Amino acid sequence: MSENKQTERLTKQQLKTRGVIGIFNNEAKAHDSAVGKAAALVLQMLAEEFPQLIFRHRPSVTKKEINEALQRIDTDLGQTIFLPHSCIKPDGGIVEVRDDSGNWRPILISEAKHQGKDIQNIEKGIKVGKKKDKDLMVAGNAIERAHKNISEIANFMLSETYFPYVVFLEGTNFLTEDVVVRRPNGECFTIKYDAGTLNRLDRITAANYGMAVNKNLCLNKFVQHKEHCIMLQAASIFTQGNGASWNVSDMAEIMLDIARTSLRSLSSDLFGQLTK
Repeated sequence: MSENKQTERLTKQQLKTRGVIGIFNNEAKAHDSAVGKAAALVLQMLAEEFPQLIFRHRPSVTKKEINEALQRIDTDLGQTIFLPHSCIKPDGGIVEVRDDSGNWRPILISEAKHQGKDIQNIEKGIKVGKKKDKDLMVAGNAIERAHKNISEIANFMLSETYFPYVVFLEGTNFLTEDVVVRRPNGECFTIKYDAGTLNRLDRITAANYGMAVNKNLCLNKFVQHKEHCIMLQAASIFTQGNGASWNVSDMAEIMLDIARTSLRSLSSDLFGQLTK
């Protein structure tokens, strides 16, 4: 079987499964919408869809592993390390597949960030700020901490042509549209999505080079600049846009799509197992 046919086979298997929604019963839908639980469900789905492959889900990758991966590319890389036992722990952990050579290859790394409770506060009639007289809380910079994890995993995967890092955002600091909220007295208040003191989406889109949000960007983008070809590793960023919370089902559907994209990218390195 050729590599092209193998890739075609992966695509056909994806279409046959009709996504992850079918496996969620009422109990699963009622579960807390933690990204870690969604990752565990995706792992189960992958094992059922690709029984020839071996998958694992681990919570972290060490700084030592990251440096070793860099050194395999170039000995000048991965030289500096002060805390070799420190590790990167994405919220949803790391799902990996074992390739034909016995190496573990990441196919899904997931993170979930909540920032901004303005909708809930207004609905409850809670005022914020130093004097407790404001409707909106000035946004903090907590989301910027996500950049460290993204950068470290990008280093870990610098030798790959795909980057399966997905970030799920929720809360009023990540709005993409105006939201009308009703106060306890019935009065309506409009939260403007483009308020500079509130919105923090522009802080996190630095991790996807300002490309589209709510889109699978797993496959690396190669851009030409003069005589140079540059590889871009972009995180896939998903936001509800209206401040709503993510649930397990919706997150898992997106995560499964990204994991399948990773497998298609790795198809030539999984050829021996998938043709048995």
